[in-house]
Amino acid sequence: MKNFFKQLFDDNNSINKKSVVGFIAFMMMVIALAVDLVTGYLGKELLINEFIFDGFMVIVLGSFGIGSVDKFINARKDSKTEETKNEELG
Repeated sequence: MKNFFKQLFDDNNSINKKSVVGFIAFMMMVIALAVDLVTGYLGKELLINEFIFDGFMVIVLGSFGIGSVDKFINARKDSKTEETKNEELG
């Protein structure tokens, strides 16, 4: 775990920070859902401010959406780079 945090804050790492933030926000949403279900079963209402839940939802959607777009763009760049290398060789 210590190595993970050391690698996370290193400038040259392979960890996608957007995915880490998105996963943490997603886990917070899951915890809020579980607590809401338990308190609802016990007959008490859990008051979660809507803007807090919406904020976590936007973070999750944004971070995973941006991560997907990054992968798509990087895949296209890699394929173009390989095409130019093949053209130079051939």
